[in-house]
Amino acid sequence: MYFCQNISFRTIMSYDIIVLGSGPGGYVAAIRASQLGKKVAVIERAELGGICLNWGCIPTKALMKSAEVFNYANKAKDYGIDINGAIEVDFEAIVNRSRGVAENMSKGIQYLFKKNKIDLIRGFGKIKAGKKIEVTSLEGEVNEYKAEHIILATGARSRELPSLPIDGKKIIGYRKAMTLSKQPKSIVIVGSGAIGSEFAYFYNSIGTKVTLVEFLDTIVPIEDVDVSKQLGRSFKKSGIKVMTKSEVLSVDTSEDLCKVLIKTKKGEETIEAEIVLSAVGISTNIEGIGLEETGIETEKGKIMVDEFMCTNVKGYYAIGDIIPGPALAHTASHEGIICVEKIAGHSPTPMNYNNNPGCTYTSPEVASVGYTEKAALDAGYEIKVGKFPFTASGKASASGHKEGFVKVIFDAKTNKWLGCHMIGDHVTEMIAEAVVARKLGTTAREIIESVHPHPTMSEAVMEAVAAAYDEVIHI
Repeated sequence: MYFCQNISFRTIMSYDIIVLGSGPGGYVAAIRASQLGKKVAVIERAELGGICLNWGCIPTKALMKSAEVFNYANKAKDYGIDINGAIEVDFEAIVNRSRGVAENMSKGIQYLFKKNKIDLIRGFGKIKAGKKIEVTSLEGEVNEYKAEHIILATGARSRELPSLPIDGKKIIGYRKAMTLSKQPKSIVIVGSGAIGSEFAYFYNSIGTKVTLVEFLDTIVPIEDVDVSKQLGRSFKKSGIKVMTKSEVLSVDTSEDLCKVLIKTKKGEETIEAEIVLSAVGISTNIEGIGLEETGIETEKGKIMVDEFMCTNVKGYYAIGDIIPGPALAHTASHEGIICVEKIAGHSPTPMNYNNNPGCTYTSPEVASVGYTEKAALDAGYEIKVGKFPFTASGKASASGHKEGFVKVIFDAKTNKWLGCHMIGDHVTEMIAEAVVARKLGTTAREIIESVHPHPTMSEAVMEAVAAAYDEVIHI
């Protein structure tokens, strides 16, 4: 928040819709609202595109690509190519490329705002009663805006644990992890969700000694257990030290190397590392934005909304990381579209969070949608499960990436597709087939009878479905 003793204050403009935050939820909501004929403004205090575009989804994928290229170069001989000379990592160049990609994407949002005649208001926004929002600029000037509808899309930040106080130097969050001035020789990453696992893959790939610590039984713990175990095996094979059922008790940063005290199932262990990355989840950015003053209901750090993203106070809405549900960019974008289409008088279909895909861009990649096997059983379904390993895929063999599999789960009584879980090369590009099929109510028989091109990785989807019904050909 910004403070100034001699602030000016004036109401300067009214809008149909004002969006607070320009992340993938906010900017998509604003553009869709403009397409629907609404007069729209977006309030943003930092970079356009929010965390995802500037510090999350996009720049991290640029880092992953650099790691992938480095790995390919090191394994060129496996493909019959001899590269003469040493192959070295230019860490500064990798970081600069990542930042450049993010900067260009942010400029793209500026273009889209101009194209769709969306006003950008720079500053910190605080909602008020009466469908008003107060904006304090970086210079301390305060202006008030009005709107018939105000959408909150303020996102989230790294969560801190008492045992891991982030100092930005030795104990860092994900933002600092992608802009370090030099490559660390060693790093302990605490938390093995998508963020922690992706950084573990990146740093390990470029030669940093990586230890990945997870409190729960498996890494990427929200995934199907078979996928989690496979990624754990792949990480260990690549040289990452994976510690599950482990908890960081403290970090001593008084010397050159951090001393990380970890409680494991076998006792306490101290690991030394240059850097400790806290990747233990997120905290919502809902402080100081006027929720208490307007009476908007929250629960456990989240704003409560209905199926069309309406809060308990008429005219105020919330989307993205600040409401219950998965904190994913594509989730926020779809919530934003549902929200403004409802405002515009359309009849959008409420969000089906059980058909919301998740992706982790490690190597191998992880992608999933719907019920895990355990969740399906816990929900009372009688199930059929099929699995097809990429070791039996011609395309995977040709590409040199045979790790992983596709696993599918069907309702044995109705043949309804309950879940799909993938781990392997580029599976994040394949999961959409399952999402669309589940949306359309596609049956197992229809998938089996749909011709999949050969040779492709996507054949594994059809083969896995066939395996669930004892019709698989290639295993």
